[in-house]
Amino acid sequence: MTEPRFTGILLYDGDCPFCSAASTAMRQLEGVGVVPWDEPAARAFLEAQFGEVPFALFFADIEAETVWAGRAAATELCERAGMPVLVQDVVDENYERVADAIRFVSSTDREIDPYHDAYPMADDAAALFDDLAATGNRTHVPSG
Repeated sequence: MTEPRFTGILLYDGDCPFCSAASTAMRQLEGVGVVPWDEPAARAFLEAQFGEVPFALFFADIEAETVWAGRAAATELCERAGMPVLVQDVVDENYERVADAIRFVSSTDREIDPYHDAYPMADDAAALFDDLAATGNRTHVPSG
């Protein structure tokens, strides 16, 4: 039996506890895979989408033809995972503080880019989505 193709991909920093927690929350979503930010396919996708490789949390959905970034990605993931509104509000209100803390603790010189919205998926990025999805890992845990 072949694995179903992912229609959504979470791009995250594998060293970031907040991002790793977000990827864990995706276990409820069968069509969503995760790809670390530093994977070549992820970097190529982001370059095609934004003209650079921004460092943030991203969620790309080929069916919605949308890429959510930063705070918007965290909020979209919470909504899709069916997290309570209270959790969604906490994530939204604290995203910047958590991102700044992670950057400080990890001593990274990478800037957290100012992408915090939903963006139409660029044609060049959409053309790379299948390659990106092929590198994705499943987090979905089937019930039963």
